[in-house]
Amino acid sequence: MRKIFTGLILLAYCSCSQDRNNTVKYPLHVGDIAFDKEVDDPNFKICTPNKVFQYFNFGKSLQYHGEKSEIIQSFGKLSETKENEEDTGFITIRFIVNCEGKTGWFRVQGMGMDYLEKKFSSDLVDSLLIITKELDGWVIGGDTTNKVDYYQYLTFKIENGRLVEIMP
Repeated sequence: MRKIFTGLILLAYCSCSQDRNNTVKYPLHVGDIAFDKEVDDPNFKICTPNKVFQYFNFGKSLQYHGEKSEIIQSFGKLSETKENEEDTGFITIRFIVNCEGKTGWFRVQGMGMDYLEKKFSSDLVDSLLIITKELDGWVIGGDTTNKVDYYQYLTFKIENGRLVEIMP
């Protein structure tokens, strides 16, 4: 009986130590963006690592000089693109605005009208991403004495390859 008990304890110990070695590292907060050397600019720096706020933490929605109308104007030419029935749904581009008002670490996610993951034409996605990266009127987060980094996103509603709405 003692050998069985000792064997069970040894088995439990071994399985626990294996779990520690195979543990998946999760981000600190759901939705955090981790640096990816394959796609991210190594010169973009966040000012407060492990403490990137959400845009809504400041009690405001979109924080851009000129408000949403300025952003809509920047994407105006995309509403005139050629039709493509396959490109219908939503494309979200999420990124970080650092304490200097600069942007980086862009991530793209597409979904169809059924809210399931979807791939869009690379021409459309690339066009949206290029214009998003060129936007340079982001408001610095925090206050005058405590500037912080924050996550921001833009979601584009696409119908037949044409941009019809920008959210938020």
